[in-house]
Amino acid sequence: MSEPRVRRAEIAIEQSHVDRVYTRLAELRAQAEAMRTKGYELGHGAQREAVFEQASMLFERDMMVFHANQTLQTLDAEYEGLVFGRLDHLSRETIYVGRLGIRDAEFDNLVTDWRAPAAAAFYQATAEAPMEVVRRRVIRCSGQTVLDVDDDVLIADAVPQDMQVVGEGALMAALGRSRGEKMRDIVATIQREQDEVIRAPWRGVTEITGGPGTGKTAVALHRAAYLLYRYRRQLGGAGVLVVGPSGAFTNYISRVLPSMGETNVELRPLGAILDGVTAVRQDPAPLAAIKGSLRMRRVLLRALRETPPGVPDEMRIVYRGEVLKLRGKELEKVRRRVHTQGGPPNRSRVRAAETLLAALADKAEENARADGRSVDREELITELGERIDFHRFLVVWWPVLYPGEILRWLGDRNRLARAGKGVLTAPEIDLLAESLTDPADWTVADIALLDELRVLLGPPPKRRRRAQRLELDAAPPPRGTDQHGPQRPEHYDEYSHIVVDESQDLSPMQWRMVGRRGKYASWTVVGDPVQSSWPDPEEAAQARDQAFGTRTQVRRYTLRTNYRNSAEIFDLAAKVVAGHAAEGELPHAVRTTGIAPDVRTVDQRGLRDAVGTAAKELLDAVEGTVGVICSMARVPEITSWLEDNGDERLKVIGSLDSKGLEYDGVVLVEPTELITESTTGRRVLYVALTRATQQLTVLASDQDWL
Repeated sequence: MSEPRVRRAEIAIEQSHVDRVYTRLAELRAQAEAMRTKGYELGHGAQREAVFEQASMLFERDMMVFHANQTLQTLDAEYEGLVFGRLDHLSRETIYVGRLGIRDAEFDNLVTDWRAPAAAAFYQATAEAPMEVVRRRVIRCSGQTVLDVDDDVLIADAVPQDMQVVGEGALMAALGRSRGEKMRDIVATIQREQDEVIRAPWRGVTEITGGPGTGKTAVALHRAAYLLYRYRRQLGGAGVLVVGPSGAFTNYISRVLPSMGETNVELRPLGAILDGVTAVRQDPAPLAAIKGSLRMRRVLLRALRETPPGVPDEMRIVYRGEVLKLRGKELEKVRRRVHTQGGPPNRSRVRAAETLLAALADKAEENARADGRSVDREELITELGERIDFHRFLVVWWPVLYPGEILRWLGDRNRLARAGKGVLTAPEIDLLAESLTDPADWTVADIALLDELRVLLGPPPKRRRRAQRLELDAAPPPRGTDQHGPQRPEHYDEYSHIVVDESQDLSPMQWRMVGRRGKYASWTVVGDPVQSSWPDPEEAAQARDQAFGTRTQVRRYTLRTNYRNSAEIFDLAAKVVAGHAAEGELPHAVRTTGIAPDVRTVDQRGLRDAVGTAAKELLDAVEGTVGVICSMARVPEITSWLEDNGDERLKVIGSLDSKGLEYDGVVLVEPTELITESTTGRRVLYVALTRATQQLTVLASDQDWL
């Protein structure tokens, strides 16, 4: 039989099994809907029963509806491409692998969940260690239709005569497919080195390093799904937090976990970690380096201990016919005394009252000694402490403080100079003060400073918390991949597992912010030192280790195969960053296309036309998305150039926001500008060059970047 006929026959065999699976899926869905309907009916019946029976019936109703809705949610999430693999063993046993475990009405296995131990061989078996697997088949579907199959033979001399083998393996076929706007899951093409990381134990810290295209992000997300499946009781209730570098990145990966049935996961960019405020704007690299340094904690601590603007600079109160006065310097001395006793200011008003009353008593005793009189100190403190005019002064003089207002105070250069004395240089003070002068919106780096201030200040009284959210002047960030999932309290810090992607770029202050959310968590940390845009990796490593806490168990994995880029594209990227990478740090690209990067020299005056032409050429050449990557400062300008293009596949993105993303084709504009805008120069250019999977066009007015 010819190869095309064999392939069609094998596709028909798999289609028959897939049809059985979807028929059973429909039955399970109907059962879940019936259970939900019965639950609602039970609730209506409870209204007619005696009071003592109502509570039991309503509880039963709630449980039935909850479980039914969970089942329906899972079944709906897993509908697309439900079955993707098959294992044929030496024992002649056949196992189908998919996104969800399904049994028929007689409890015979139709599909094994990809995370189950029985499915591990689908990812781990090799010709050297076949794990009793004769043939491994990848089944590619669209909806309920089988499109193609690809086989790997692992025990060649054990293939039965009636077993047909087709295809050349699934991975290389998958690598050539076009990219959409969302990251796809890789459950059908996980490789052995990736599977080892995915199934690593959940406790402690798992570090994943690897160059562009090695699948670090996909592996980390699949690890989160696997851990929630394997350790549901330990991890499921507290939830999983996934931290990414930008909103564009979290939007890109947003469908991966729901497609594997996991909705108890929150995806947050660094600019949305703090509840109540979201930032997308990036600071210039020198300014971001100042804001991200651990030195800022000392500056913030000094700033919040300063006398707030607008508070009274004198206290006058009458006690038994005598006017007691505390002038400005005396009030400042009282304030310093309160702060030196420690404790967050928003929890120190009682201590402030006690210290202020003690200062008034000192003043009264001083006046009395001058007149030869005596004062009952305890009586004075008790009487004044009950006076309404004292408490009115106290509320104004020791106000509730909010993170946003403290940070805005530092837009006053004199105030910032006092807070930064001996910590920041004069040029740093000028740069920082200018950025905080009546800011239109917060930057991503500001969020970590606001979170640090939140902790240093302590929580405001409950009745003030709404005012705090309004003061931050932003809506709460999205809570997770499922808008109907569990609602967690504000500033939740009890996540069971935290995934940090592009970890090499987190500043020390950002590590402190993320670490507060993981006080009890295990960690999966993903990064690549060669792509780092943070200028002081040692300081960041110190803050990272503090974020991990006392967890001593650290597992480290390195992924060395670049599946994303063609070898032609990656060779150019490797050339650009060669002097900044140690031996063995760069991955190996396994795929060739025969299409070399198109490097064009352009005149600045003709750049607009050159960008438009290059973008149109790539849109015509590839099926998937095309990214136009430029310096952060050029994004608005180039967006305006291309706004009439009309093709939804075309995206304009800044260099810092491009991390973790990938496109079929990339137009890279003025690479030298990417080098000069960052403190880490060529590393940022290296990242941008490695976003393309199929074709790359570089438009440059100079050759310095080479």
